[in-house]
Amino acid sequence: MQTHKNPALRSGPAPFKAPKSVTNPATGGAKPTEAPNKPPVFSRDGKKWIIEYQKSNPGLLIDNAEMNNVAYMFRCQDSTLTVKGKINSVVIDSCKKCSILFDSLVSSIEFVNCQSVQMQVLGKVPTISIDKTDGCQMYLSDQSLEVEIISSKSSEMNVLIPKGNGDYTEQPIPEQFKTTIKGKSLNTICVESLG
Repeated sequence: MQTHKNPALRSGPAPFKAPKSVTNPATGGAKPTEAPNKPPVFSRDGKKWIIEYQKSNPGLLIDNAEMNNVAYMFRCQDSTLTVKGKINSVVIDSCKKCSILFDSLVSSIEFVNCQSVQMQVLGKVPTISIDKTDGCQMYLSDQSLEVEIISSKSSEMNVLIPKGNGDYTEQPIPEQFKTTIKGKSLNTICVESLG
C-alpha cells in the first residue's frame, strides 16, 4: 500500500477496513430462513380488488366489477383470475404461472416481476405494459388489435393474434437490438436471433 506524501495524513487514523464477518455459533452461519407463507387474500377495498398469495387456485373471479375498479394481483402462483365486466386497470406483480381472463379495460394491464404468465382479453385493452417479466403470452381479441405493448427488461414475450375460427397467429416481441452511432445520434434496430 502506498502512503500519501503529506506527513500529517500519515500520522492520522488508518484507512477504513471492512469489519470481519461474524457468524453466529448457534446457527453455524446457516443461510437465512425463508419468509413464512402468508395467508391468501381476496378482498375489495373501496375501488381496489386485492388478490394476494393465492396458490393453485383456478377459480378466482371478480364479478359485478365497475369501470373505476382496479385489480392488483400479488405473489400468486398457479392461479387464474377472471374479471367480468369492464374495469379501469390490472396490475400483476411478482406472480408465477398465473393467467388472467378479462372482458375490457379502460386503461392498461401491467405485468411486473412475473414468470410464465398469460392474459386473454375478450373485448378491448388499450395498453399492455411488461417489466422485468420472463414469459408472457398475450391473447388478443379482434377489438384489441390497436393495443400498444410497452416492454422493458423482459424475455419470452409472445402476442397471439386471432385469425378466425378460434385459431391464433403467434408473434414474438423482439428482445435483441443493435445500436449504431450515426453522426451524433444513436440508431437502434431489432435483430432477429439466428440460433
